[in-house]
Amino acid sequence: MTAKIIDGKKIAQEIREQIKEKVSKLRNKPGLAVILVGNNPASEIYVRNKENACKEVGFHSEKYLLPANTSEKKLTGLINKLNNDNKIHGILVQLPLPGNLDEKKAILAISPEKDVDGMHPLSLGYLLIGENKLVSCTPQGVIRLIESTGEKIEGKHAVVVGRSVMVGKPVSVLLLQKNATVTVCHSKTKNLKDITKQADILVCAVGSPQMIKVDMVKKGAIVIDVGINRTDNGMKGDVDFEKVKEVAGYITPVPGGVGPMTIVMLLENTLKAMENKG
Repeated sequence: MTAKIIDGKKIAQEIREQIKEKVSKLRNKPGLAVILVGNNPASEIYVRNKENACKEVGFHSEKYLLPANTSEKKLTGLINKLNNDNKIHGILVQLPLPGNLDEKKAILAISPEKDVDGMHPLSLGYLLIGENKLVSCTPQGVIRLIESTGEKIEGKHAVVVGRSVMVGKPVSVLLLQKNATVTVCHSKTKNLKDITKQADILVCAVGSPQMIKVDMVKKGAIVIDVGINRTDNGMKGDVDFEKVKEVAGYITPVPGGVGPMTIVMLLENTLKAMENKG
């Protein structure tokens, strides 16, 4: 048995086309502002991809490139200015920030109504009580990829490896909302293999290249690999893709799986933020 590959690139493109069609009928365009501090090469690529995605669907897009020595006052001042800009419906501060800046303070400065990355405590709180406002992009993308298989989430045992605020925790809550039985594993989990082997749905988000081996995966499982690890042998996920695909039912590749979905969910959130504003 060889797994069916979940083509995140194709699914993301289909969603982009839907967004583009909606935007073409709007008088005012959704506006996204992205702030990049410093010269992180990976972040620069992500910001460029987001900028290109905005152009493709007809969004108004603004990019702010700030030097690494930018003060907290200047960064929060820019965020406050964008909070009050009616052309901007979504604000994204590209993480990580340089060490001299407090990421939590930057996120708190963003108006929750414009928090299209879903990282503000209010956004996370709404998620926890089931009143989803603007939900973190990558976790949303993970759920959409699982749903694309046509398999039901309800009643399944979902195992999430990783407990970050960006992915692990929110994706666990989203799976609970879909009536899965959810187990969250992390670096202190004992007998990890015994737990992952029980998963009907396995979401891996730890940032450790090819950590999930074939003997850790249940036959026929849906495997979603969130990991993006740059190695001497190219980009690798958290899953040993070539071997795991021989036992899984469905699996996402790296690259081309979760990554494209994260960007399109950002577009969807920006459109939603504009609609919520009325």
